[in-house]
Amino acid sequence: MEFTTLGICAPILKALKDSSYSEPTPIQSETIPAALEGRDILGLAQTGTGKTAAFAIPTLQKLSQVQQHSKTRPIRALILTPTRELAVQIQESYQTYGKYLPLRSLVVFGGVGQGKQVSELRRGVDVLIATPGRLMDLIQQGFINLSKIEIFILDEADRMLDMGFIHDVKRIIKQVPNRKQTMLFSATMPPEINQIVEELLVNPVRVSITPVSSTVDTVEQFVVYVDNNHKTDWFVEFLRKKKSDSVLIFTRTKHGSDKVVKELLKRNISAKAIHGNKSQNARQAALKEFKDLTTQVLVATDIASRGIDIQDLSYVINFDMPEVAETYVHRIGRTGRAGKAGTAISLVNFSDIALLKDVEKLIKKTLVEIANHNFPLIDKTIIVKQQKGKAFRSATDKQTRTSENKQSRTKNTGQKPLTQVSKPNATRNTFKQKRGQNPKKSSY
Repeated sequence: MEFTTLGICAPILKALKDSSYSEPTPIQSETIPAALEGRDILGLAQTGTGKTAAFAIPTLQKLSQVQQHSKTRPIRALILTPTRELAVQIQESYQTYGKYLPLRSLVVFGGVGQGKQVSELRRGVDVLIATPGRLMDLIQQGFINLSKIEIFILDEADRMLDMGFIHDVKRIIKQVPNRKQTMLFSATMPPEINQIVEELLVNPVRVSITPVSSTVDTVEQFVVYVDNNHKTDWFVEFLRKKKSDSVLIFTRTKHGSDKVVKELLKRNISAKAIHGNKSQNARQAALKEFKDLTTQVLVATDIASRGIDIQDLSYVINFDMPEVAETYVHRIGRTGRAGKAGTAISLVNFSDIALLKDVEKLIKKTLVEIANHNFPLIDKTIIVKQQKGKAFRSATDKQTRTSENKQSRTKNTGQKPLTQVSKPNATRNTFKQKRGQNPKKSSY
């Protein structure tokens, strides 16, 4: 199938040809015709399948077919997205596909001054791409009016509609007309959002390309069992062996990202961090240098995981396992995009094994183990978290509970409280057996 068979207008086809796009991805071939008919869309597809074009192309075509006669140019399409990086890249897609159309798009997000954004709004825009916080600020200040919205799109809907975004989304929904076309696109579909989906969409066309929370088949997935203090050592050895131009690393925290970058720079490896504490200019500069291959390693937190779109990215490294299994799908979706091959490697210490099992249960796959490396897992310690001065442990095995009881008995003896609990006599075979499987091995 080619784009020419989907009913797309000549100007957009010309723009697609300029970008060497000829064949639509499955999500595009199923979504574009229905969206052009004005149907509401619920699109379920994993990251990297081309869902941005699936909603951008019909939006541009529908808006271009209706002539505006008013002196002012009202906002007619709104795309709501969770992160600044993703918002910027969505606008780039609209500019790419709509470069031969007389339409104007604008992206607004926080973290930068609003002056330039307000100036552009006053000139008039047809398509607005926004993050919730800045959008609400500009609405409350009277700079944005959504009463003329014809098309409303929620991208990465699972995150937009989770508990962290639900209130902003509901306030924004009240600002748009009841009569409109609505499209939701998401990589995962937690059951909790079904009720909200039913409220937003009217008789939607459901486009599900892969099972919910699945990973792309073109991504090879591996696991490396390694102690925390040797993760950097393993990665440096891996990087020098593979000689990859660019590698994307994910950490769990902003502090962790900065720490990894600091260690890599000490070893003469060019690296930059991208996370919420960085200014917008710094984040965009780091992303540009990574795209331009000026920076070899980009270290990101999950807040940026859905906004990084790098062509031909070969490797994604989970330096820390995500605490939410669905996040793993989004992380590794940065590689293996649009049918190209990619590799995802997760670095797992003893405490992370439970998180690994959650991921494998979600994706219904067992990650292949990279064995025979120079930094095998030795430390069988379960790290203890602190909460309001009380120690608690993620593990619930008998020996851990016994140690907790001992800690309680020594509370008033003057001894220091335990900050970690070791699992004595634990062997590599022991925790493999606890995983209930014989992991596959690979020397990659």
